[in-house]
Amino acid sequence: MRLLDFQESEFSEKEKRNIGILDILRRHGPISRPEISKEMGINVVTISNYIDEFIKNNIVYEKELDISEGGRRPTLLDLNPHAGYVIGVGLNLMNMVGLLVDLKGNIVTKTQIARPRASVREITECVLEIIREILRRSKDYTSNIKGIGVGIAGLVNKRDGSIHWPEKMDHYYTYASVDLALKDLIEREFNLYTFIDNDASCACFGEWWLGLSRDIKNVIFMFSGVGCGIMVNGELYTGTHGYAGEVSIYNYKEQDLFNCQLGNSCFIKRWELDLGIVEYVKKMLSKDKEEAARFFKLTSAHPNNVDLKSVFIAARAKDPVASSALDIAAKRLGIKIAHLVNLFDPQVVIIGGGLEEAGADFLNKVNATVKDWAFRESTDGLKIIYSQLRENAVAQGAASLVIQRIFAKL
Repeated sequence: MRLLDFQESEFSEKEKRNIGILDILRRHGPISRPEISKEMGINVVTISNYIDEFIKNNIVYEKELDISEGGRRPTLLDLNPHAGYVIGVGLNLMNMVGLLVDLKGNIVTKTQIARPRASVREITECVLEIIREILRRSKDYTSNIKGIGVGIAGLVNKRDGSIHWPEKMDHYYTYASVDLALKDLIEREFNLYTFIDNDASCACFGEWWLGLSRDIKNVIFMFSGVGCGIMVNGELYTGTHGYAGEVSIYNYKEQDLFNCQLGNSCFIKRWELDLGIVEYVKKMLSKDKEEAARFFKLTSAHPNNVDLKSVFIAARAKDPVASSALDIAAKRLGIKIAHLVNLFDPQVVIIGGGLEEAGADFLNKVNATVKDWAFRESTDGLKIIYSQLRENAVAQGAASLVIQRIFAKL
């Protein structure tokens, strides 16, 4: 499949059918033509025409015969997962993950590194290096790798794959004019079709594509409290320019005036990516030497390397400082989710990006807060859950978005 075979556009009706049929095979295969016809609501002759084309392209194969209740036994069909492979790269709160997956989404190879510092140059080089590492480990699959998907922070321009990157200046945040042409950089080096999207949007799609049932069509994926992925009526919503899902507002000129307490109207201001958990813990530990000694003994951390991982370890051991930090963060996140629940009325809210390591108490507190703040009608039947894909969610979602496009273009 050549690089130029992929063109970004709305899917045509034929492409939507391709995606629908192949996705049924991915999820439910081996399955018969009549069963696919029933699932799709399309007559079996039309389904057979599509299937014949897929078989010709070696992406679908016929399997053993199903048990018949009478008459001719129908042939079973299945997706050939080895017809192609995709690289997925995802940036999380605590690490960067690289994957090679097959067309069913199964992980063939995985590598990861600690999250690099939030500079354009360092993160760009880490993305390129993790792709190089996956390719080094995947020599037997290289000729059959069809594309690369990347889920990354920042405002991703869907038209050209460039990224408008957030840079922190002193204690201020500003979206500096750093338009990184990451898509072009990757395609030039590796000569593979590359799809770039926001980390939260990738994770949202990955959870839906690989885990959730098809009757769930309205989903919010909370990537920390800074951004979210949005699925509306079974389709990923990214807005006019691809920038939807940024749930905070920010004006660096008003930074010192724009301070928040729980529930105030300025609660939609920009937060640190970790909801301010680490900053709170450091502040509390600096005030109490006894609490600090207990925390550092539990976690083997020291004052200069307190991070989310150490806070989660301490919270699991019921450390009061860590538990208090997560309690406050859960309430802050719950209020923001309540706002989105009232706005979008989703069936499921998924919390991920690294926060799924916070444990059951954190999730329970978020649930309780959402119920306290959102309309009761909007929370009726609402599920708030942790990411099923966990640290792989962004990378698997980015790869899955490429797989969807491979299905479409057959």
